[in-house]
Formats: sequence, C-alpha cells, structure tokens
Amino acid sequence: MKLKRTVVAPVLVTAVALVSGGWLLQREVTGQGNVYQQARVFDEVLNLLTDRHVDQPKSPELYQMAVEGMIREMGDPHTTFLTAEEYAELYTEMSGHYAGIGAQVAQRDGWTTVLSPLPGSPAERQGIRPGDRIVEIDGKSTRGLSEDETVKMLRGPKGTVVNIRVVRFGVDEPIPFRITREEIQLRSVPYAYMLGDGIGYVRLSVFSGNSTDEVRSALQRLRREGMAKLILDLRENPGGLLEQGVNISDLFLPAGDVVVEVRARRPQESVTARASDPETGGTMPVVVLVDEYSASAAEIVAGALQDHDRALVVGERTFGKGSVQDLFPLSGGNVLKLTTAKWYTPVGRSIQRDRPKPGDTAAARAATDSTVDREGTPTAREAQDTAAKKPYRTDSGRIVYGGGGIIPDVVLKPDTATKAEQEFFRAAAKAGNKFNATLFNYALEVGRKNPSLTPDFQVTPEMRAEFFQRLTAAGVEVTREQYEGARNFIDRRIGEEVVTYKFGQAAAARRMNTRDRVVQGAMELLRRANSQQALFQAAQAKALAGS
Repeated sequence: MKLKRTVVAPVLVTAVALVSGGWLLQREVTGQGNVYQQARVFDEVLNLLTDRHVDQPKSPELYQMAVEGMIREMGDPHTTFLTAEEYAELYTEMSGHYAGIGAQVAQRDGWTTVLSPLPGSPAERQGIRPGDRIVEIDGKSTRGLSEDETVKMLRGPKGTVVNIRVVRFGVDEPIPFRITREEIQLRSVPYAYMLGDGIGYVRLSVFSGNSTDEVRSALQRLRREGMAKLILDLRENPGGLLEQGVNISDLFLPAGDVVVEVRARRPQESVTARASDPETGGTMPVVVLVDEYSASAAEIVAGALQDHDRALVVGERTFGKGSVQDLFPLSGGNVLKLTTAKWYTPVGRSIQRDRPKPGDTAAARAATDSTVDREGTPTAREAQDTAAKKPYRTDSGRIVYGGGGIIPDVVLKPDTATKAEQEFFRAAAKAGNKFNATLFNYALEVGRKNPSLTPDFQVTPEMRAEFFQRLTAAGVEVTREQYEGARNFIDRRIGEEVVTYKFGQAAAARRMNTRDRVVQGAMELLRRANSQQALFQAAQAKALAGS
C-alpha cells in the first residue's frame, strides 16, 4: 500500500524541537483524539519510518510488526497473527500430520513450556518431560514468544536437526538437547487395554480430527473384551479441537444433555452444545484422570461429565484454558486466530484461569501461579482460593467449584522424587541428554540379548551394574552413591525402556500403570463400585476415612 507522505510537518516539527528542546512536540502529541485521528497518526509514523529511517525498513515488514505488537499488548497468548504459511502448518497439525519433535507446548509465565511429549515422538525418546521450559531454540531465546511462534521454530523438514535448551525443576543449569525432526502422526488414543477386574483403560493424549472415532473404537473393543468399568486418562492432554471435546462427551451423555456453553461477545454467536447421539459409553462407572497439564478440550470433557454426574474426576486441578479461538481470513492469505468467546460447563462454571502478563510483578505472578507446592502440599494461597471459589451443584446435587480449571472430586497427586533421586537428576543432567541416549541404546541391547523376556520382567542387579558402567563410559558423571540412591528410579526406567522397544508403548504403559499412584487409586475406587452412584459413595467414604 502506497502511503501519503507529509512533507511540511516533519520539517516544521524538527525546527520547533531544535528551538524549544522538544517541549512543543511533546505537548502536541499528548492529545489522544478520535480513532480516525489515531489512524492518521499511525499512517504518518509508518510513512516516516519507511521513508526516512536510516535502516530503510520495508513497509510490509513494518505493518506485520505493528500488527504483532498490537496483538502482543492485548496480553492474550491465544490471539495470534498467522501468515499463510503458519496457517497451513496449523491446519496440518489439526489434521494429524506434521514434521517436528512431537511436543505439545504452551506459554507459562512468559516461557514456552512442554505440556506433553507425544508418545513415540523424538521429544519423548530424547527425554523431554512435561513441565520442561524450552528457553532456547537454535540459539534464540523463547522468552515472550507466543505458542505459535515457538511451534514454528520447533517444526521443520523431516530429517533436519533442532537444538534446544530446557530448564527443568531441580536441575541447576539448562539442559541441551539435539533432536532430529520426524514426521509426527497424531494418534489421539495411543493405547487402550484391560487393567483387570473388568476395568478398561483408555489414554486420550490429544484432540485432533479423528479423536472421537478413535475413542469410540477403543470403547467398543474393550467392551468385547469384558470391560464393565472405565478409566479415561486425560492427563497431560493439552486439548485441541473444541468440536472433538463436544463429540467425545457425547459418547457418555444421553441425548439432550448440555455439554458446553460458549458465550461470545456478540450474543448471536453464543452457542450451547448438547449431546445428540446414543451413549457408546453406556452407564458403566467412569473415572476421568486429569492433571495440571489437562487443558482446553480435555477440560470440556472432564467438566461436562463431572457436572452431569457421569464420571468421577480424579487427579489434580487442570490448566484452566477456558477460551475459544476463531480463525478469521485476512488479505494475502494471512489469518487472525482471535479469542472470541469463553466456554462454560453445563452448570455454568467458567474454567478460564487468570494468569499474569509478561510485564506483571513477581508478586502478581506468585498470586496467580500454581497453588500447589513441589511437594504436593496445598499452599496458603490454595486455601484462600478454595474459600473464595463459588460452589455449584451437579445434576444430583454434588458440590463442584468454579474459579479456574476443573477441580477433581478426588485429589490424587503422583509420587514425587525423593531427595536422593533429585540429587541423581541434578548430576546426570549436567551431561545433557546422554543419560537418555545411553538408556535407549542399553534397552535395545537388553531386548535383543534376552528373547525370552516378558513385559513384567524384573530388572536384575547385574543389569543395574552394567547400566552404571555404560553411563560412566558415556561421560555421565554420577557417583556410585548417587546412582544407588536412585535405584528404584533406575530400575523403573530400565524396565520401561526395554518393554517400550521390545513390546511397544501399550505394554510399557501397562507396566507403568502398575506403579502409577493415581491409576492405582482410581482402580481401588472402581473395585468398590458397580454403578456410578456407588462410585461417588466410595469416593466420599474414602475422603471421610482420610480426614
């Protein structure tokens, strides 16, 4: 676009500034004026920058910088300007195929944070964990970058390498990773199997275009295998397509039940989504597992089933992403991903959880940050928040709370690392991802040398000693005392890796679930109940016994 140039005004302002020391210039620009005057000022500034700035910026670049700056100042990390190329990448992701490292990320406290490495992805194999802060990508800091900007940097052609550095809790220095990009095929249900006692387990890791079909297929198969009770695991699920969250809720709810209410700024754009299909999930008792990384569509499912008393929600308070984004086409093939609405659970709870903006003070950040400390103990802030939360009642009259995120009916936290294990982590992390690379190679070797191994094999002292020698040879500087202090962790990781590469992800997940405190807690409750109402009663009895 050719901008109208103003010749006289710049000369006059320069002269006045030289005489008055800039006083008149400052005085003239303090008035805000109406929107048309401000638009004219914008064009004048853009024109001057284009024509007179010593670095000769290009007009298209300045326009994009202005747009991105305007969006950034809104303080909404979910509203983003997408170029035609970026929109194509987003469309590809939602369809279930792209090339990258395979990690779901979000902006937390101004940093790109891993919500979940996808099962079987390069990120998972290299040892990227939920909660890792990606502070650098190919030498560039991620501070203040939007989710979409970070995703663009992490993705690239298949076979290319990306170098990242992550900050991990308990590790003093950033950990370097060198990861080769691969084609990522998003499987919404990476595994589903029977746990025993008639209890089925379905892991739903992301909401993409085929999620509902995958969940429906898993439920039907498990029913044929004798499933009478279900654990639906939404932990570390960052969400995805809103309609898939609605459709999966529909699998468990009778026709007519409200799934979610979307309230937009324009009343005519507000929508109430209701269940419409027969329940594939029937009336069997259901437990939904959530954690602090369960977000967006995962919260829609958990909130809808909780409000209608269709599932017992177990785990930790969820992320609190209760906003809706629409895509608006712009000229040149560009797209604006704009937050246009907030969503509410069937009983009217807003799940949006307020978070500090990048410029907020440390005190403000602390006030809106996670309300659970690293040892899993509720903080004073959490107690204060709980008292202030507005109570709501489910269909049967049970009390649930709003105030940000889905608060579980039964709070269960995963086991935390011991002090000895943390000491081992800190020492091993100094060698970057050598621990995971050594573990990967050793697991492959163990699997090849032991053809008679079963998925429930026990790690022997000989295996443990041999792995220590491999770590030492690879340059991982840990003492024997540190290694032995983390023996339980070492045994668990060796066992899981061997089973993963010998029997597959489903077998490894089944092995992990035998040591998963949250899954075991859910199974204990389900064993006591043959109906959903009996499951709620079992949870209440457990809570009373615990208190």
